[in-house]
Amino acid sequence: MNCLQSLPRSSASPLSRKKWSFSRRASLLRMEMNRSNLRVPSHLQVIAARKASSGSAQSSEKGGIDVQKEKSEEYSDNMKQAMGAVLTYRHELGMNYNFILPDLIVGSCLQNPSDVDKLVKIGVRTIFCLQQNADLEYFGVDIQEIEDYAEKCENIEHIRAEIRDFDGFDLRMRLPTVVSRLHKAIKNNGGVTYVHCTAGLGRAPAVTLAYMYWVLGYKLSEAHKVLLSKRSCCPKLEAIRSATADILTGLSRGRVRLSWKGGKYSSVEISGLDIGWGQRIPLKFNSSEGVWLLERDLPEGLYEYKYIVDGEWICNTSELMTSPQGDGHVNNYVCVPCTDTDSKSTALRKRLIEEDDLTLLERQIILEFLEQS
Repeated sequence: MNCLQSLPRSSASPLSRKKWSFSRRASLLRMEMNRSNLRVPSHLQVIAARKASSGSAQSSEKGGIDVQKEKSEEYSDNMKQAMGAVLTYRHELGMNYNFILPDLIVGSCLQNPSDVDKLVKIGVRTIFCLQQNADLEYFGVDIQEIEDYAEKCENIEHIRAEIRDFDGFDLRMRLPTVVSRLHKAIKNNGGVTYVHCTAGLGRAPAVTLAYMYWVLGYKLSEAHKVLLSKRSCCPKLEAIRSATADILTGLSRGRVRLSWKGGKYSSVEISGLDIGWGQRIPLKFNSSEGVWLLERDLPEGLYEYKYIVDGEWICNTSELMTSPQGDGHVNNYVCVPCTDTDSKSTALRKRLIEEDDLTLLERQIILEFLEQS
């Protein structure tokens, strides 16, 4: 066993309405998380299954490095489409990371037990993994081997707090509980904390931003500026703002009605919304109106989506569309307004979504929520 010796540890009123007690909010958030676990596997599982079905002959003809390059290219392409930013992940080049703060690192996934030693050497006391099993399986990472090795090392803890890849809604729902676990781990373990997802470009930066915003006292825009000065990435700020409002005001839901005209198609589906880009919801054909329809209750917020019409991914030009990204691709989007009849709560949510700072009392409430979760 080559566990490196550890380095010295470093130290690292009520705005809410009565009906939205901390325990009630925590219960609802956990209910949303449990509900999301019932959905079909993520797009990474679909990709892995497709690759596996191509047969073992193809894998044997290519060297391991070529297979990893191919997977990295496909993952990067999916990341670009889902996140709307030109980002690249090269798994075959090994773990990469950046110090965002002296005691806080954002990086890509560990690939083998020797990566644990690398992190111990730079003072890491907590490895905080946001990956799901599908993410690990896609790149062939043996998480059990890494966890077992970390457990045998002194003064380092490996923690998993899963968030679905490329899914802003799942990030929003899980963020309070995940940041709560991160906050407690940092307080307990001290030293340097390594926060990672697969590429370290989406989920890990978002969790780190929320921690800086909710716990360390940064304005969201300031934390974002610090993060981008250290690492090129694309965290979902909308998810962080919505999660902040969810903690302080509760979850408000509204019904959306989406439609696709024409009955000549064999199937019309939607991807995105609250289910993520790797999953699809079928629309039902309404013969009296001559349209395919989907009605769905969603928490307040902004959701991007796309139609899949007879297998072709396409936007509906009759519905709202995002501005073209650098590569020209666009999505449809829908904004679900707050339906809460409490005017003070509505005003507070509006401010939290539009602004990037918290009052001292709001921050105190969030910290209490994180510590009680």
